[in-house]
Amino acid sequence: MSKTLKLEILQATGNQKKRYIKNKIIQIFVVVFAIIATTPVFFILFELIKKGIKQINFDFFTKVAPDSFEAMMAVSSGKGIPGGILNGIGGTLIMVTVASIVAIPLGLLIGIFLYENGKSRYANIVRDVSDILQGAPSIVLGIISYIWIVKNVTHGFSALAGSMALAIMMLPLIIRSTEETFKMIPNSIKEAGLALGIPYHKILLKILIPTGLSGLLTGILLAISRVIGETAPLMLTALGNPTLSFNLNKPVDAVPLLIWQFYNDPNLVDLVWSSSLFLVFLVLVLNLISKRIISKRK
Repeated sequence: MSKTLKLEILQATGNQKKRYIKNKIIQIFVVVFAIIATTPVFFILFELIKKGIKQINFDFFTKVAPDSFEAMMAVSSGKGIPGGILNGIGGTLIMVTVASIVAIPLGLLIGIFLYENGKSRYANIVRDVSDILQGAPSIVLGIISYIWIVKNVTHGFSALAGSMALAIMMLPLIIRSTEETFKMIPNSIKEAGLALGIPYHKILLKILIPTGLSGLLTGILLAISRVIGETAPLMLTALGNPTLSFNLNKPVDAVPLLIWQFYNDPNLVDLVWSSSLFLVFLVLVLNLISKRIISKRK
């Protein structure tokens, strides 16, 4: 073996060692900063579980929120706060359901339009408006919903007004996820359908949507998990209701609204932790489902 070849081998080995050391250093930095970033989340979850689990019982899910006097009497006698958040759970479910009925079809249609007309001027305007809505603070969307819906459509606070506010917040996420999902579908699939003479609406319903179904479902679940914890828009539209109501024309409560109400009442402040724990768990379940769908899609 020549000296030149030996030098090249030694140099290559030295370079490999340097790259290995650099990779290890970067890996250590990534792990350390990941631990630093996630540690506050674990502390928050630990605090929520520690303080909120004591109020979690059967009544918590089957009774409406108590008033301040009932809570004060229970606390003074050393008992747990009676009642629960049934009115908030019912209001959240009805508003999220109605918002989904409005936002999902509309968001899918707009996303398909952007996919088919991606470079047109009108599509760019719609895309920019969607991005503005996605980045707008929720309180601003709440004020807009109050002016448009509460003042001019429902003429008062109601579940319908709260649902429309949530639907406006859901739309941008569904629109962009639909567009990006369809972009990932190979054009050859659509071209094959067109070559066979299949009408476009059947290509859309029988080919494109089933092919990208997992991506569409992921975007929908992420949109729902975003709005399910919103408070500011509901304060200006749904207002709140101490009783369980499923009337779309009447004010209703929601879990985030109850958390705000409990926080402002010193006798009910213990329910903040239990309600927050329930809400965090609900959002966590939705996110885990979306992650599961993404993993299957990949």
